[in-house]
Amino acid sequence: MPRKRSPWSARFAEPVDERVKRFTASVSFDRRLAKYDIEASLAHANMLAAQGVLARRDLAAIRRGLRRIGRDIEAGRFRWSLDAEDVHLNIERRLTALVGEAGKRLHTARSRNDQVATDVRLWLRAEIDELRGLIAGLEAALLDHAERHAALIMPGFTHLQVAQPVTFGHHLLAYVEMLERDRERLGEIRKRVNRLPLGAAALAGTSFPIDRVHVARALGFERLCENSLDAVSDRDFAIEFCACAALIMVHLSRLAEELVLWVNPRFGFVRLPQAYCTGSSIMPQKMNPDVPELVRGKSGRVFGALVALLVLMKAQPLAYNKDNQEDKQPLFDTVDTLKDSVVVFTGLIAGLEPVPDAMRAAVLEGHATATDLADYLVRRGVPFRDAHGVVARAVRAAEAAGVDLAALPLATLKSLSKEIGSDVQRILTPEGSVAARRHPGGTAPAQVRRAAERARRRLRR
Repeated sequence: MPRKRSPWSARFAEPVDERVKRFTASVSFDRRLAKYDIEASLAHANMLAAQGVLARRDLAAIRRGLRRIGRDIEAGRFRWSLDAEDVHLNIERRLTALVGEAGKRLHTARSRNDQVATDVRLWLRAEIDELRGLIAGLEAALLDHAERHAALIMPGFTHLQVAQPVTFGHHLLAYVEMLERDRERLGEIRKRVNRLPLGAAALAGTSFPIDRVHVARALGFERLCENSLDAVSDRDFAIEFCACAALIMVHLSRLAEELVLWVNPRFGFVRLPQAYCTGSSIMPQKMNPDVPELVRGKSGRVFGALVALLVLMKAQPLAYNKDNQEDKQPLFDTVDTLKDSVVVFTGLIAGLEPVPDAMRAAVLEGHATATDLADYLVRRGVPFRDAHGVVARAVRAAEAAGVDLAALPLATLKSLSKEIGSDVQRILTPEGSVAARRHPGGTAPAQVRRAAERARRRLRR
């Protein structure tokens, strides 16, 4: 049986080798762009007809054929062919089979180079919109806990050592801030994604009287890609998105690591919902935090995709090169991994249960109110460096006695400084410590609740 020839085969004396065909084909993964290829093709056809380049009867046939193809793809009836190489030629070939000569006229004044650049931008724009909504959902789950546990005392850490008391709500709001910056970045990236390449054709534009602004408006693009060479070869938007995705995964991975620590009995700060844990094939007692561990691990996958795109684009001469076909799999995988991670984390956070007694016990093990004692002395006129020394001696005395700083007898504290009065014990409690930080961004429960409300308002905008 003779091998099928490619649409451009008239230039060649022999058909493409089967191994080359498999090696160069992208239809196995770029078919997910089909919806956007059809959308862009309809906008292109409408513009060509408005400019008098395409006859109205051909436009009607193209519309009819593309809509049928869209329905077939959605219903899973469309037959994808390796011979047609990619999503674009598969759709074009089927369109021509359905509507005849009109289908062959659709590609007037465009190239697959500007076609694929447009499709990827349309797809990524929609994915960014969905991701921003998913991240907002994760923020909302964190905010539910922050509001409910605005006054729940836990240790704050530096160097993974007990540092100062905070509240569970305050701690979770730190991740809300990270995620909100991520949402902002995605919104900013969307503006640069939302520029139309179509009309650049292969690399130099087209001699047909096209109206790029017409197409941009029809497809919801805010701006045009201004240079035809850049329009077909630019993948900055994909790299920038993957960089943002990598940073989101950094944030999720940090929270994942804390959850892995907190669920360990040595901490015991939280209980994870059992539906988000797995067991051991040999140890019946195990309940493993596989979800946060996998999110932590998948961060490396997203980082790798970013590096892959950077290496892909480095040293590429203008304009389009076949290398650029390799942009899609890392980009698609990044979006899939990020969406899955955010969704599963949202469910896990929603079912999280803090363990107040364990948190409080940890606070009382680390002399967490030492800084409060130093501040107390400063307010009574003691220079900070002198106050620091007094508190250091107090900590040594507490360690010698085997108690937390807050449990030292008043007489012992007074022996260390004549400025210490009977009111000192109030400020040495974890509750007194967090309540004293009443400024915006501080740990006082009232401030935590106000911060959560401000975050809620941002999500509603």
